[in-house]
Parts: sequence; C-alpha cells; structure tokens
Amino acid sequence: MATCYRHPGRETGVSCSNCGRPICTDCMTATSVGMRCPECSRQTTRVRPMRTLATQPTATYVLIGINVLLFVAEQVTRNSGWVIEHMATLGVGLDAHSNPIGVSQGEYWRLITGGFLHDPSNPLHIGFNMYILWWLGRMLEPALGHARFVALYFASLLAGSFGAILVQPTSPTIGASGAVFGLLGAAFVMQRARGINPMQSGIGMLILLNLVLQFVLPGVSWGAHVGGLIGGGIAGWAMDRVDSRRMGVVVPVGVCLAIAALATAGAIIVSTSKAAEVGLAVVSLFS
Repeated sequence: MATCYRHPGRETGVSCSNCGRPICTDCMTATSVGMRCPECSRQTTRVRPMRTLATQPTATYVLIGINVLLFVAEQVTRNSGWVIEHMATLGVGLDAHSNPIGVSQGEYWRLITGGFLHDPSNPLHIGFNMYILWWLGRMLEPALGHARFVALYFASLLAGSFGAILVQPTSPTIGASGAVFGLLGAAFVMQRARGINPMQSGIGMLILLNLVLQFVLPGVSWGAHVGGLIGGGIAGWAMDRVDSRRMGVVVPVGVCLAIAALATAGAIIVSTSKAAEVGLAVVSLFS
C-alpha cells in the first residue's frame, strides 16, 4: 500500500489527479477533475476558449468588410445596376444591348465576385449572411488558422457558384450564402469527428432550417446553398483527416484548391454548354 508523500506513516489508495503522488485524506482537495494534492490544488489552469486556440479571426473580419464595402458600392450604383450587371454569378446571359455576357464568355471573375454581392433592396440578406459568417468565423478560423480558413471559404464559395450555375445557368445569382453554407458543412463534419453532436450545438438545426426555408422563400438560389454545403463539407472532412495525421498547412490548402478547381471547371463546362443551347435557339428563331 502506498503512503502519503506528506505523511509517510499514512497508507492511502488515492493519488493526485495532476501529479500522481499518493495523498491521504488530510491532503486531498476535491476539484472538478478529481482529487489533488495541496501543491497542485493551488495551481490555476489557464482556460483557452476555442476562438483563442490559434489566433484572432482576422480573415473573417476582412471578408465581412469586403462584403459590406461592395454592398455600399451597390447602393451608390443602384440606379444603373453596374455592380450587379458586371459582377453577379451568371453562366450565360445578355446585357442591356443584347450582347452575350457571363462565365461562358470568359468572365470567370463572376464565379467569385457574385459571392460577395447581396440584394441592394434587402438589408436582411447581407445582415443574416454576415452574422452567420461572424459566428462561424470566430469558431473555425482560430482552430484552423488564417490560411486554411480562407482556403475553406473560397472552396465553398466556388462550389456554391457551380451549384448556382448548374441549377439556374441563365439567372444572375448573388450572395455569400454558398460560402456560408460551406462553413456550416465543414463545422458539421468537424464536430462529428470530435464526438460533438451537431444537432445539440445548433449547427445541424441551422442547416436544416435554412434548407427548408430556401424552398419556401422566393428568389433563393438553392443550387448555391446545396453546392456550397457539399463543397465545404468535403473540404472540412478532408482537412480534418489531414490534420489528424499532422501533415501541416500545405496539404489542407491543396485539398481546398483542388475542390475549387473542380468547381470552377464544372461551372465553365455547364455555362458553355448552356450558351451553345441558347445560341442554337436564337439561330432557329431567325432561320
């Protein structure tokens, strides 16, 4: 039988939960993590919440700032509609002079810029998206780091653009919802991998609620939401698997770049094929 390290004449079967030294009843101090010896009980453990694990969510604030600045630009050019006309996600369409525009015409920047625009007549559109981005960014960015979080965000955004073009190739689509849904999908799979129930944390219910609302509210691009959710979920799962093997930052970012490249290629292929269909339809009208 072990004896107390402070009272050698006293036998005990209890050890300090921190240092492992045997302690008697007079030396035991009950804590939330078990019995501790007098020395260990006087030590304080620094608590570091999830949002301070790695760094401050600087990239999250920058992304929110870009969205807000472009929303202001939309308000300034609201009469002409220049910002949306030249930056909205659009597979194939016509401008005010009936000239073909869109991703099918080589305007590939629309796949990204469309994800930073919002309905200028509906402040709730940008307000809701920025609130969810702020909430998820403070949760994910400190845990992932700046580079991986930004890579995850843009992979989700491009996956959302691909989904929007796949479902509505001739309709202009705007909003950060695709990227936000991607962050939700990544948070969902990462929480499950860590033994956390996403339905209890609120992530799962938020995804279900938004999936239901998008089929109820008019003018919602469900293709962008579902595309972003799938892309972000796959990226989050891959990044979590890579992190478990301690392979650094390059591989997780590479995974996100691969998803972004596939989404971009898919959007270009779909928009080009749709543009060919539109062109044949116009020719048939005049033939």
